[in-house]
Amino acid sequence: MDWIAMATGFILILMGLYGALTNRNILRIIVSFSVANTGVNLVLVAVGYMRGRTAPILDEAVPMADAVTRIIDPLPQALVLTAIVIGLGVTALMLTYAYKLYEEKGTLDISKCRDLKW
Repeated sequence: MDWIAMATGFILILMGLYGALTNRNILRIIVSFSVANTGVNLVLVAVGYMRGRTAPILDEAVPMADAVTRIIDPLPQALVLTAIVIGLGVTALMLTYAYKLYEEKGTLDISKCRDLKW
């Protein structure tokens, strides 16, 4: 089951990169980057998964002595949560730049923006 999540994550990464490289509309490029970001997060979660282990919560179901061998490492999950927040901030920044570009140029087509300085 974990290979399905990994394969789906890699497919999302490839779809996002393809969309970012082939589109000229900046909003479609931003959506493509978000799709690729989701794929990276899914791959990180799939890498951190270990078959037969439980969530990293210590209670009466998992005794303290067996915790090392019975729980999943919570570090990949924490990294994915951090990556989600950073991705949200980067997406908001890209949308702000797209809005300013539209205000300045009147278009969202990046092939029409040839000048080096705004």
